[in-house]
Amino acid sequence: MKTLQRVIFPERAQMDTVSLYVDSGIATGVQLSTMNGSLSQNDSLKDEKAPAKSSGGAASEAHTEDFIGRRSTLVRPGTRLSFGTYFNAFPASYWKRWTDLTSVRLHIQTHGEGTVIVYKSNARGSLQRVDSKRVEGSATTQFDLSLKPFGDGGWYWFELAAGSEELVLESAEWQGADNGKTPGRITLEITTMNKQEFCLNNLRSLAANPEVLEHLQEVLIVDQGSQKLQDEPDFEEVAATLQGKLRIINQANLGGSGGFARGMYEAVENGSDYALLLDDDVVVEPESIIRLLTFADMCRKPTIVGGHMFDLYNRTVLHTFGEVVNTYRFQPDLPHQDQSLGHDFLHSNLRSTPWLHRRTDVDYNGWWMDLIPTQVIREIGLSLPVFIKWDDVEFGLRAKKAGYHTVSLPGAAVWHVSWIDKDDLVGWQAYFHIRNRIIASLIHSPYERGGRLLRESLYADVKHLISMQYFTEHGRIMALKDVLAGPDQLHDLLAQRLPEIRALTKEYTDAQFKEDVESFPEPRMAKPPRNGRGFAAPSYRTLAPWALKTVTKQLVKPVRDEYKQNPQAHIAHQDNRWWRMSQYDSALVSNAEGTAVSWYRRDPEQLRSKLIESSKLTAQILREWPTLRKQYAEAAERISSIEEWKKTFDKHTESELTR
Repeated sequence: MKTLQRVIFPERAQMDTVSLYVDSGIATGVQLSTMNGSLSQNDSLKDEKAPAKSSGGAASEAHTEDFIGRRSTLVRPGTRLSFGTYFNAFPASYWKRWTDLTSVRLHIQTHGEGTVIVYKSNARGSLQRVDSKRVEGSATTQFDLSLKPFGDGGWYWFELAAGSEELVLESAEWQGADNGKTPGRITLEITTMNKQEFCLNNLRSLAANPEVLEHLQEVLIVDQGSQKLQDEPDFEEVAATLQGKLRIINQANLGGSGGFARGMYEAVENGSDYALLLDDDVVVEPESIIRLLTFADMCRKPTIVGGHMFDLYNRTVLHTFGEVVNTYRFQPDLPHQDQSLGHDFLHSNLRSTPWLHRRTDVDYNGWWMDLIPTQVIREIGLSLPVFIKWDDVEFGLRAKKAGYHTVSLPGAAVWHVSWIDKDDLVGWQAYFHIRNRIIASLIHSPYERGGRLLRESLYADVKHLISMQYFTEHGRIMALKDVLAGPDQLHDLLAQRLPEIRALTKEYTDAQFKEDVESFPEPRMAKPPRNGRGFAAPSYRTLAPWALKTVTKQLVKPVRDEYKQNPQAHIAHQDNRWWRMSQYDSALVSNAEGTAVSWYRRDPEQLRSKLIESSKLTAQILREWPTLRKQYAEAAERISSIEEWKKTFDKHTESELTR
């Protein structure tokens, strides 16, 4: 038998993540009628989207002082401990769908007196007791469990109930029939830009987990920053612990797509079976690497296997359980209506959250943690040369078109800096968002002229302009021009566009930030809101006339002199909404991080010229869509090829270092 997944406990420094590993609550879930499988009367009164509450409370009740190590724990006399948790339940439906396994074995070693109880769930989150065995003394207990019932979803897990004395779990693991395949070799690649401490900590974590390190052909850091990792005081000490597997490539800033493409390229060149892509601002659960590799090795055919993302600053919160692309809007979307973003396991555990039990099939996985077979890379190429944004989405869609699927595997994850304190639709990143979204749509959209994409893009142009975000709109107009210029310029733009966009900040006050709000004139409101009321968003019914009236007013109404000298208000970032900002002539606006403030100033000429230009460019793309689609579709294979990327790497590589 082959070990598929080991039961683990949090590291000493991660005790705020306990609810992802163990749970002391009683098993509860959606109760279905035993007659027809419908919701019971009590559950039918609930909103299925709302998480059920565990009668035993959250996992914070577990005694962290009882953890003996990463694989062992003590269960106190008369108490019960559940492993129906994110990291320790077994995602049976994923193994049934993507591998040839028909059954699994739960192998447990204990010492002491108690009971082992095995549970399973179905795709709707209804929990079912499977089996139980009494244990005493030093015992090895096994359960052979079928994967047959898990067609649409469901998990296996077990619980330990101690008797009158303590019960020690020495180890536990889920096993499956060995397919005889030698474990694959991984090139683990991190693309970084001035995140030295994050990188060093992840290197320390790899060194502290030799069972992970032995599967790594190479640990590759693609350093694109101005502050080099190899110049850090602790670098040599950390590098010495990695058994000579660490290599650093210093290259110009080619963005995420340039860094991750380099990782893919080097994995192919050094003969690895997989490229494992990691963001630089993450904390890795080391066991996740072994789980991704084990699952990928067991898949029926080469499969991209990704890990989930938890919030680094609120570590029990899961960003998303998997994403697909809404091809009509060409936007990332959730696969199921009952799925939710930002699920907190501290408030609702796995067993009491029905939607977590449905298998989620995805179109792509974020490159915060993604294991890609080099066979896939050799066949479909590397990332598109698009710097940042949409590179991971487009690669997943391209792989799927070639017959290779992506799986976002539960139980494998990183903690990543979340997007709570980011707003990358405003500022310099807006250029990459809209350009790369349109490019990906030109290559992959099934709709004749991209569905709703260009209409939504024009709506966004109007919103930015009436919100006085002229720098953002300048970038979006550049993006539309670059789309029309065609795909053959994309490699050349990798190192050029970001400096050019950032240079534009000198021209726009909405892009010029100061940390001290006192650096600006004091806000003054010469004319209070009408009837003392605040601003409200227009309804769907009144949106069109409201927008026409607002745009007209901003075009013809001159800016009052006093508002050229003093802003009218200081707007918090969460209040920076287009329908509110459109009512001001001048305002101070905080950034998403809360670290600085910029001055938004209404300029009718900017609105006029940029609205005309964006409308013309959007209309031109719509007109030329069939031609552009053919150009980009035909060029995608060439510009993402190993050969084309090698030319770019040779041009922009600064140095290499092996330790």
